[in-house]
Amino acid sequence: MESGAVSFTTVVLIIDWSIRLVMVPVLVWRPQRPTVALAWIAVITFMPWMGLVAYFLFGEARLGNRRRRRYARDVHPKVTANRPGVHRAYVIRPNIQEHQQAVVQVAETLVGMPILGGNQIELLPNAARYIDLIINDIENARNHVHLLFFIFEPDDVGRRVGEALAAATARGVQCRLLADAAGSFGFFQGYADELRSRGVHVQANLPVSPLRRTLARLDLRNHRKLAVIDGMVAYTGSHNIIRGDYGDRRAGSWQDLTARIRGPAVTQLQAVFYEDWHFETGVGLPEKDMFPEPGTPDQVPIQVVPSGPNLPHSVVRDIVIEALHSARRRVIITTPYLVPDEALLTALRLVAARGARVDIVMPRKSDKMLCDLAGRSYFAELLRAGVHLHLNRAGLLHAKTMTVDDGFAMLGSANFDIRSFFLNFELGLLFYEPGATAQLRFCQTQYINDSDEVGLETWDQRPTVHRLAQNLSMLLSPLL
Repeated sequence: MESGAVSFTTVVLIIDWSIRLVMVPVLVWRPQRPTVALAWIAVITFMPWMGLVAYFLFGEARLGNRRRRRYARDVHPKVTANRPGVHRAYVIRPNIQEHQQAVVQVAETLVGMPILGGNQIELLPNAARYIDLIINDIENARNHVHLLFFIFEPDDVGRRVGEALAAATARGVQCRLLADAAGSFGFFQGYADELRSRGVHVQANLPVSPLRRTLARLDLRNHRKLAVIDGMVAYTGSHNIIRGDYGDRRAGSWQDLTARIRGPAVTQLQAVFYEDWHFETGVGLPEKDMFPEPGTPDQVPIQVVPSGPNLPHSVVRDIVIEALHSARRRVIITTPYLVPDEALLTALRLVAARGARVDIVMPRKSDKMLCDLAGRSYFAELLRAGVHLHLNRAGLLHAKTMTVDDGFAMLGSANFDIRSFFLNFELGLLFYEPGATAQLRFCQTQYINDSDEVGLETWDQRPTVHRLAQNLSMLLSPLL
């Protein structure tokens, strides 16, 4: 018995050390950020079996060779080729201050989409009004309705939208719904089939199943929120299709912000839906009537910013950092989760060191405890640098926004965390105009007014157990 026990222990030790010795060169060889590689090495060193399983499930940003080839060969070149013809008449160079011109150049280089003038925006902080407007636009649709959402919940709100889609389909409108397979799990347990039976084209985005394990990473998600109706009006921001009072019991109701857009930028948002639909289904959409003449209902310059693991750079993170470098007077950021990497953390410290006021607003409690703990591990450094931190007490602040001085603003689906920067498919808008920036800043100011500012002295007196939990969570922040 003793000999067998020793033999078994020896085998386990050999396997443990084999995992460590094999995985360290694998992690060093893979092209990834050093902090991520070090975090994985730490996990595999202390928990080799669990670490190995976790790495194969979540460690590499693989989308699958079939999807990647389809995107590179069929989707992206075709949509890119269409863009100049659709947008050429509306491309502008925004009239912003000299010190912010570099942001324009960086965004155009990274995104590949030009800035389009002549747009009209309406910001929608109220969930009920947002849903009412979308349903009204669907009811008035004549040609097509395209919806792309991370969460489509089959609650009373989701069923109202679903009924509008089914009714539009019955009168000859082509309705397509693309929902994330994980975020909309409940939707695909029955209601999706009901809508399909009524003629709505419903597609799960990035399906999660063991069969997909050899092709793609399980936790890469499409986090975008987008609606395009007749190619003439679009919605994007942080709202999902779900009850506005839905929220984590610890955190409270969601507080979201979405833009309703009319004008040339709608054609860029339509192109994003086209890419995602083709990327998932392998079937292109009929281009007739997809890109109608948009008109110029107002004067707001907008740039559409899609990002995701299919791109070689962290587009959103890089634009945020460049915008921070351009700041001279005021920066306000709202985000449900703040888990910065070293580059973003340094940029925030330097903006405050230059004398600009930096305000970051987060929920007092979010629906992700580990993200809360990891984010709070950076509070002391940010507070000592002069950054003003605010904890919103009105609910789960879910609006993802940024304003810089008076002429630049960003709104979209991306959180200010490592997951949104490097793993999720996200979608945002850049506004290069004082009026649009002022509108967004008004909403941000309301969030600040409903918040309590964190003081450095009070923060330094937090319990030791909280400090320990935050610092331990920080070690995992590159993997969140």
